[in-house]
Amino acid sequence: MSGRLAGKVAVVTGAANGIAKGCAEIFAREGATVIGIDREDCDLTDEAEVNALFARIGTDHGRIDVLVNAAAFAHFAWIENLTYTQWKETLTGELDIVFLATRAAWPWLKASGKGSVINFASANARHALEGSPALAHCAGKGGVLALTRQLAMEGAPHNIRANTIAPGFIKTAATARHLEMDPGFEQAVLAKNMVKRLGEPEDIAWCAVWLASDEARYVTGADIAVDAGATAW
Repeated sequence: MSGRLAGKVAVVTGAANGIAKGCAEIFAREGATVIGIDREDCDLTDEAEVNALFARIGTDHGRIDVLVNAAAFAHFAWIENLTYTQWKETLTGELDIVFLATRAAWPWLKASGKGSVINFASANARHALEGSPALAHCAGKGGVLALTRQLAMEGAPHNIRANTIAPGFIKTAATARHLEMDPGFEQAVLAKNMVKRLGEPEDIAWCAVWLASDEARYVTGADIAVDAGATAW
């Protein structure tokens, strides 16, 4: 590997699975010191627990250079079937945990002098997908997109950049279950993709590597679609 992240301290939430695991693995291969967080390590919805964890990380390393907020959970249901509890749990699982982790990491990102926050939006942050019961998910990801733009503004005086990646359909353990339940869904995804294949976690991870690296030092407030061209037509 080229060592593009050599010397950087990176925290990746949700690191045990999927896209987050891919980011953690490739960040490490590119030379970063990676602290992976998953639900066994910390309840990212617990304010006190999150604050304590990031205080320990920051104290141990003196700074945090990169924060990858990849952990998320959501309920998918049509509005007439979506309970208020499910709505609130989705907003907590897609928006609150980004806020809590980022706020806890902020002093340590400032200490870096060139911090990078990488959040995950979605095509659903910008438009609805026909046939997808994703009301709460759309609201959560729309919130992440707006939150990240604000973070970019607030972080700029401290040399903290904040950007979002908007993945297309990525093959993970979770999406594999969806494909099994709906055999026709893969073809529907491929029909929309310009590049006729499903994505892999590393396809997203390489974009995250770039955003985390000094190569992207002039990039903040951006939302980058990594989706095989699905939202480009």
